[in-house]
Formats: sequence, C-alpha cells, structure tokens
Amino acid sequence: MNGNSETIQGGVAGKAGTSRRALFQGALMAAGIAHGQERSLPKQTGTEPAPAARRAPATVPPQPVVETAAGKVRGYCLNGVYAFKGIPFGAPTGGALRFQRPAKPAPWPGIRSSVHYGHICPSGDYWSDPQDNAPHSDEDAYLLYRTYWTPAGEDCLRLNVWTPGLAASTRKRPVLVFMHGGGFSGGSGHDLLAYDGENLAHRNDVVVVTHNHRLNVFGYLNLAEIGGERFASSANVGMLDLVAALEWVRDNISTFGGDPGNVTIFGQSGGGGKVSALMAMPEAKGLFQRAAIQSWPFQRLPLPAESGSLAAGVLAELNLGKSQVAQICDVPIGRLIEASQAALRKVPRPAADGRWTGWGPTVDGKILPTDPVDPAAPVISPQVPLLVGTTLNEFVSGLDNAEVETLTGGQLADRARQRWGSAGKDIVEAYRREYPKATPFRLWAAISTASVRQSTATHAEHRAAAGAAPVYQYIFGWQTPVLDGRPGTFHACDIAFVFDNVDRCVRQTGGVPAALALSTQTSRAWVNFARHGNPDHAGLPHWPAYEATRRSTMFLDSPCFVKGDPEGAGLRLIRQSSGPRGTP
Repeated sequence: MNGNSETIQGGVAGKAGTSRRALFQGALMAAGIAHGQERSLPKQTGTEPAPAARRAPATVPPQPVVETAAGKVRGYCLNGVYAFKGIPFGAPTGGALRFQRPAKPAPWPGIRSSVHYGHICPSGDYWSDPQDNAPHSDEDAYLLYRTYWTPAGEDCLRLNVWTPGLAASTRKRPVLVFMHGGGFSGGSGHDLLAYDGENLAHRNDVVVVTHNHRLNVFGYLNLAEIGGERFASSANVGMLDLVAALEWVRDNISTFGGDPGNVTIFGQSGGGGKVSALMAMPEAKGLFQRAAIQSWPFQRLPLPAESGSLAAGVLAELNLGKSQVAQICDVPIGRLIEASQAALRKVPRPAADGRWTGWGPTVDGKILPTDPVDPAAPVISPQVPLLVGTTLNEFVSGLDNAEVETLTGGQLADRARQRWGSAGKDIVEAYRREYPKATPFRLWAAISTASVRQSTATHAEHRAAAGAAPVYQYIFGWQTPVLDGRPGTFHACDIAFVFDNVDRCVRQTGGVPAALALSTQTSRAWVNFARHGNPDHAGLPHWPAYEATRRSTMFLDSPCFVKGDPEGAGLRLIRQSSGPRGTP
C-alpha cells in the first residue's frame, strides 16, 4: 500500500529539485571532458550578483510505505521513482545459521526504514579496511565510480527495489533482477554507481531489483563431507541465497508494481556466472522467465573433492579437527577471513583441469546437479530465452597501461608466437583482417578476449542444439573518449549502458551524444528482452537469434550493426592451437 506517513528530510528534497543539466555540467567539468556539446560555464569575476535564495519545493515527495510478507517498509520517491533499499529477504546468517540454508527474515513490528543500502558480505580486506577483494588501479576506480563505504556483516541478505509505480497501479511491470560482479568472492549490489536502478525503472517502466548475498568462505565453504548432515548445503548457500531473493520477488514484487510471472535475471562477470548456475539449479526453476549473461567465461565449476579440499585447508588454518567442525560457527569474522585467505593461497592455480579455482558453487549432484557448461548436461531451464555476450576487450585494457601507446607490431608477433607457436602469425593476421584499423595494442586486447568469446559462442550453440529457447548474442564495442580514449572497451564498461546510467557515469562515458544514444539503444534492448524475450527494437538493426550456422551477433557500438561469425577465423585458429577451451 502507498502511504505518505512522513515528509522527506531536507537533504533528499533538495536533491529532488536539483537540475539534472547542472549536475551533468558539473560532472563533465570534474571529469575533464570537453567535446563541444556543452557550453562552458562562465568564469567567476567577483562582480556577479549573489545567488538567489533557495526555494523550498512546492510539494514534498511522499515517503511511500509498502507491506511485505515480513512487515512494512518505508522508502522514498525521487525523480518519479519509488526506491526501497536494504530490505531483508533472509535472516542474519551468523552464529548457528552460518553455512546453513537461508532462513526467512523475522517479522518486524511497525514500519522499517528502507532508504539506505544494507550490509554487504564480509570479503577479504572489506572487513578490516574498506577495499575491494582484488586490487584496482587508480584509473579503474575513477571510471567505475567504485565505492567502499557500506558496512560489512553477516546480516547481508538485503535487496533494493526501484519502481515507477506501486500496487495501486493496474499495470504489472517486467522485473529485472541483477546479479552483481566480483566473481563469487567480492562485490555487492551497490558497489558501482552504474548499478543504480532509478533510470532503468523510470525511462522504461520496469521494476529493478539488486541485492547482496553470501560470498567467498561464507557462501561456498564445502563442509558436507567433514561436517555431515548439518552442513550438507554449505558448499552452495551463496547460490541458495539467490534462490531466496527470487522467492522474495515472487512473493512480494506485485506490491511494488512488478509482475512475478515476468522476471528476468541478468548479471555481469561473476554475476553472469551466478545467472549461469541458477539456470542449472532445479530449486530456481520457474522463478525467472528470461536470463542475460554478460562477460562470463563459462568456466567449469569445482567438484566436491576440490571444494572439500579447500574447506579442509581452512579448518587446518583454524586448528579445528573433524570433531570440532561445529566450532567454526563461533570463529570471529576477521579470523575466518584470514584463515580462508591463507588456505586459498595454497590452492594450485590455474587448476589442472581448467575448472574455476577458489570460491564458487560446487557441482554437488543435488543443489547443482551438473556443471552449467557441460555440453552433455540436460538443459534445466530450456524454456528461458538467453541474452549473452562480451565486451570487445575483456581482459586487456589501457587502464594504467603504458603499452597502449608503445606496443609494436613486432612485439605483438613475438607474443603470439610465444603463446601459439607457428600459428601465432596466422592468428594475428586473422584479427588484423577483422579489425583493420586497430593498433597492435588493440589487436592484442581483442585476441586476449578469445577465451571468453569462444566459450560464450560455445554455450550459445549448446543451447541452440538442445532445442532450447532462442539465444541472442552481442559484442559491446563502444570505446570511451575519457582518459584520451585509452581504456578501450574494458571489462564492466557495458553496465552503465544496460542500466541507462551513462548520464550518471560521465567520468566513465564522457556523457557524449554517441554514448547517450547507445545507452538508450542498449537499455531498451535489455528491457525489450525482459518484456518479450527478444531484444529487437526499432532503434536497432534487426537482431536475429543466434544459430550455429550463421552465428549472428549484434555489435553494440556507434553505430550498431549485426555481423555473422565475428572473429570466427581467429577463434578457430586459437582453439586448434590451445585445446578445446581455446584459452589464450
């Protein structure tokens, strides 16, 4: 239900009245972008009149109250979108509930304030120092607006909702549920500015959900063999958290104006891996109707022996024997993270069989019956259309990388020869024909993405061969003008476009007209896919479904275009020279 129980505090109301154009101009100046599309602001001379007094808005936006299965929550309204943040979709996961299946949140009395993000899962240095689980360069943090200020804790099963209208509306909107990146070890549903769902909800009349869940040792410690029945699900509780989030959507989203029968899950990088795993989980079947996987290399996931060995290593670091395994629930968070990191450092990398190393879901034959990338595995969700793709340069970018200017053609040839022997020359030439205007560095960046490009195509072909629902493939190829254009199409650069947040993330995109136009085209494709199971729309060239004979792929660029079998010759040469996975 919608209620106006309280007025918004002054700071929020002030933001509601702020000019989007003024914010945009200020951000452009801060980013050092000058492309001529925005007039420069006048210099201060000291003779200008004093600014006019601030005026209070004529009406104060309401703070809506909505009733969920566990109790009432109060959000806020800004720019025509209702936002609710930090809503519990599960109980706290510490103490006796550590390494257990997620439990329902306890009902709360009264109205719960839900205007700020909830806790994130403790992850590496997140617990002792606000940093990501992996080091990031200065330029990377600048472009992606990385944030590290949210407290971490085991009460991390929280989600966030953005919606243009509540249950009083007769319209039931498609629901898009985002799985954040960071592998299976780090990150959160709000650690990048690009994840903000306001624009996507407002401009496309959809409901957007992001969330946090258990990661790393908290989500994927396989104690099943060591600890017995009590810990039978411990290897996959992080994935079961995602199932719980989708169950919350099923049970509550109609109150927020969403259609529980039209849910799309989408994720980037590790979030794409989560989508892939959910598609292979019987407990998740029926909780979503579409799926989109962005920039996931479709690596094989750990088997019980591998994840069990890592768990044994953690117990050894904690000096806990098999008879003492239950005591792990009382180990302080910081000590548990320290032990898990020490054990992880002793895991051989890369894995001899090419499987995902470290924390991640275990193919246990029950919760996750088969590996999602196994071509012989049955398709658990055959009726779910799939949107899948990569950025042009996933693994090599110009961020804090001097080679963007210095790498020569001779050095590129030497690298290719060292990696692929006599086939190296032919591989470089194949990519040169594909991208005739690319510099040696840009060619190397494209070649270095071959493994994820190949695995993406292989997965699409597997689903097509299985007679599953249609698959649509893309390559995101737009290059930002920011930082002199050096970054290229780096890992995660597509997220701001999918969320239609190019005008928010001007440090990343420059906010130039080409970026704004592509943001509309891209976000509309994801929304059309969520609404109809097909990303095609009038603002794009016709986007055909992927099939093995044509391999039709949409290039999201300026302009957008469709190409059959992109990089095909080079990918086939790399695969022949590197084995079935084609790993460069």
